[in-house]
Amino acid sequence: PSSGRCEALRMLLADQGQSWKEEVVTKEAWQQGSLKASCLYGQLPKFQDGDLTLYQSNAILRHLGRSLGLYGKDQREAALVDMVNDGVEDHRKRCGHLIHHNYEEGKAQYVQELPGHLKPFETLLAQNQGGQAFIVGDQISFADYNLLDLLLAHQVLVPGCLDTFRLLSAYVARLSARPKLKAFLASPEHVNRPIFGGRKI
Repeated sequence: PSSGRCEALRMLLADQGQSWKEEVVTKEAWQQGSLKASCLYGQLPKFQDGDLTLYQSNAILRHLGRSLGLYGKDQREAALVDMVNDGVEDHRKRCGHLIHHNYEEGKAQYVQELPGHLKPFETLLAQNQGGQAFIVGDQISFADYNLLDLLLAHQVLVPGCLDTFRLLSAYVARLSARPKLKAFLASPEHVNRPIFGGRKI
């Protein structure tokens, strides 16, 4: 199985010291159709927290953000966290389209346009304690995990893409060095999980 949209969730849970049980769905099981039919939107991931069942990866991230105190310290910060996460989602959709629909023909243009898509995150970091903290405020949020996942994937997709972004480069290094997150990122489960599915990068 590929890391897909669950890797930011895994990073968050690992870094926060949470335990979770994961059920991996094979392509064959999914193609049988019964599981797909049972899913609210006909897609995964599916997240179970007690008697609460959630679909949609960003809804799950927000739920965990609220539950674990990862949604900013007040309404102002919560609004900024939402804004950042929506920006990550826009970028993730562009990346997904490239990987699954237009890789050979579109890679060069994607690489050319990438700095313009990364710059807003560098700007946000600069505006928050000179880039020495998190993307919003002085405590980690669910948006940090989502952004980190996206940036780590892009360092594989476009090596060197952060070289001209001093604050983003330091941000990735700083978050990746958090002890529990560092252990997760070094684990076989993470390392051996393909980032882009079957696509050879």
